[in-house]
Amino acid sequence: MTASEQNSGHYEYSSDAATAIISAGGLVTGWSRAAQRLLGYPASDVVGRPATDLLAGREPSDAAGLALIDSREWSGTAVLRHRDGHRIELTLHAYPSLDGHGRMQGFVVTATTGSTEAEHDRRMVEWAFAQSSIALSTYTTESRSWQLNAVASGHAKADQDEPHRSPYPELLDESHADEGFLQCVQRVADEAKAMRYERHIPAPPSSRQNAWVIELWPVRDPVDGRVRGVGTATFESSEHHTARQRLALLNEAGTCIGTTLNVARTAQELADLAVPRLADFVSVDLLDSVTRGEEPVPGPVDVAVVLRRVAHQSSTKGVPEAAVTLGAVDDYPPFSPPARALATGQPVLSATDDPDFVRWLAEDKKRFDRVREHEFHSVMSIPLRARGIPLGVAVLARQKGSVPFEQDDLVLAEELAGRAAVGVDNARRYTRERTNALTLQRSLLPRDLPRQAAVEVAYRYLPAGKGAGVGGDWFDVVPLSGTRVALVVGDVVGHGIHASATMGRLRTAVRTLADVDLPPDELLTHLDDLVTHLTTDDDSAVAEEPFTGGIGATCLYAVYDPVSRICTLASAGHVPPAVLQPDGRCSVVRLTPGPVLGVGGLPFESTELTLPEGSLLAFYTDGLIEAGDHDIVRGLDRLCATLAAPVPSLDGTCDAILRAMLPEAPADDVALLLARTRALHADQVAAWALPSDPAVVADARAQTSRQLSLWGLEDAAFVTELVVSELVTNAIRYGDVPIGLRLIRDRTLICEVSDASSTAPHLRRARTYDEGGRGLHMVAQLTQGWGTRQTPTGKTIWAEQSLPVG
Repeated sequence: MTASEQNSGHYEYSSDAATAIISAGGLVTGWSRAAQRLLGYPASDVVGRPATDLLAGREPSDAAGLALIDSREWSGTAVLRHRDGHRIELTLHAYPSLDGHGRMQGFVVTATTGSTEAEHDRRMVEWAFAQSSIALSTYTTESRSWQLNAVASGHAKADQDEPHRSPYPELLDESHADEGFLQCVQRVADEAKAMRYERHIPAPPSSRQNAWVIELWPVRDPVDGRVRGVGTATFESSEHHTARQRLALLNEAGTCIGTTLNVARTAQELADLAVPRLADFVSVDLLDSVTRGEEPVPGPVDVAVVLRRVAHQSSTKGVPEAAVTLGAVDDYPPFSPPARALATGQPVLSATDDPDFVRWLAEDKKRFDRVREHEFHSVMSIPLRARGIPLGVAVLARQKGSVPFEQDDLVLAEELAGRAAVGVDNARRYTRERTNALTLQRSLLPRDLPRQAAVEVAYRYLPAGKGAGVGGDWFDVVPLSGTRVALVVGDVVGHGIHASATMGRLRTAVRTLADVDLPPDELLTHLDDLVTHLTTDDDSAVAEEPFTGGIGATCLYAVYDPVSRICTLASAGHVPPAVLQPDGRCSVVRLTPGPVLGVGGLPFESTELTLPEGSLLAFYTDGLIEAGDHDIVRGLDRLCATLAAPVPSLDGTCDAILRAMLPEAPADDVALLLARTRALHADQVAAWALPSDPAVVADARAQTSRQLSLWGLEDAAFVTELVVSELVTNAIRYGDVPIGLRLIRDRTLICEVSDASSTAPHLRRARTYDEGGRGLHMVAQLTQGWGTRQTPTGKTIWAEQSLPVG
């Protein structure tokens, strides 16, 4: 028997293979049933005969080939003769059989059919498995053993004498991860479905992680289709894993950076995101003008810069690495990496042995101590720029235990800094706009309320919280004639500068109409007409000013008279006020609300209340009582409960109301105006009814003189008598009965003459030979002011003069 080739590779055979046992002398000593089926010879015809008798040829070379067999395993092809005479080409495999002393005593030979090409193809599969550059392994379900190729064997530290141990032990955690991998193997075998198992070795967050992907697939028996095992292929995927991590970080930056329109918060979001996934320490310093919302200087800034620390973060609790505290400023010399990055607009990657970095630390002992103490070894300085304008610089550093920054880290840091810069710039611009709007709004709101005798007032204005912008809420206190006072509160729909400007126009209009002394319902009617005109003007200017549009506003106007203690109110779509009685009862005033200003064509109605002295009126905008967690009714109930609680002062009551009613950052502007009513008693008011008789003028002057004497105001008698004489004469001459005279002593001395005629006098300059026309001119010269107001029964002409000194 000859062998065409020999191979020292390892082969296994199954129990179904044709097997023969040949002694060292070449005699057949054993014959299997499979061999009998293959060649047709029963064991009795073969055992004891030379093995060469089975060969189809008798060439000397063939017989010599068998004699050359030594103790090595071998394989090859041979042509054997079947019992019926036909020739069969078989592939033979021989394995030495050793005795107890290790001496060869024969061979075990197996034979399989197939051509040389088929055998070569099968061996190629074996060679490919063994020599693959990919870690391959097979798991047999029956024996629960693993077979590994050379690469997998290199990964596996376990001895091959432990076939039941899972492969790749250094890739798998000894507890949970290993169990997960084995469970995945079992699932593939049970479900006959291919799966993928991913694994990365834990590493410091800012360091590159090694990762692998293990593909698993079921191995089936080609005869019956049953799953006999599981095949695995392991691929190193560290680069892909790192790329996915960076992409995930960028995606997260899109949702985590710039969530608020706050400069410092946006900078802190950048620092929080980068630590510890990209760096061990991050600081963000901005130009001081940026933190104030001002427009930075376009183009590169001076290389010597002063920056303010607005954010920093560390993988160590408490950020002990920071050399600058939050809110503090620091000088960056021109050669320092942060100053260079800011000046050039390009990132700077530094190691602690770079000359400029060493020089920077040498001039800053505190920073030098921090770097040495925390063992920084790699630093990136990334400029923050938006729209070509420098805003600041972010510094990222890695400590001992983390790998140095690479070029990919620099690119990632630039991407994060770019997104953060856009957020910082948006926040800066919002801060500037909000500051301007607040400045405009506060300039339009009353700074110091005027002195008046009717009510004691306190107020609060609270802008909306983050993101809402400045609103159009407003209030005002307007002194009126006869010691009366107008209390106003309003709300313009929307936010921003346009809302503030509209609010200023409305407040000016209300003051102008209040000077005319119109009743509340008539004043709102005129104000409604004005808003309608403003809306028309804004609509015509939309092309030039796209932010303008229709005006929606509400207003509540109230007039309180301390003499009669009557409060008259009218509402244009505004929330009703609350009133606290002196006895502690609190309720919401029932009004007949009119339409929102600007609707036009609908009437407004007035409501009158008689208030005891010491009553407390609360005027407010809807931002005080509306909230996401309760409705208006509940908000009004809470307001009444807070008003009823005893508080020593009106300012204290304002603060208590805001604490009880509002969250930390209200969603809408809030205006609150509190007014505690006063009353003028009989010792401060004197009134007379006068007949329509010119002779009564002298009596009116006498009554006035006596009353002033009772009040101790004799020094004011001369002017007051002249005023009374003129006003009473005009009422008798041009007015209708009834005619009344009233004197009011408060902070000033007020003289009022009323009659039933609605015709109002006008001040005019008398010509040389005119007999009349000089009376009102004289009154205007002698008093602080005079005027006319309409009443339900006619008109009242009043004049006001200062009290004598002392």
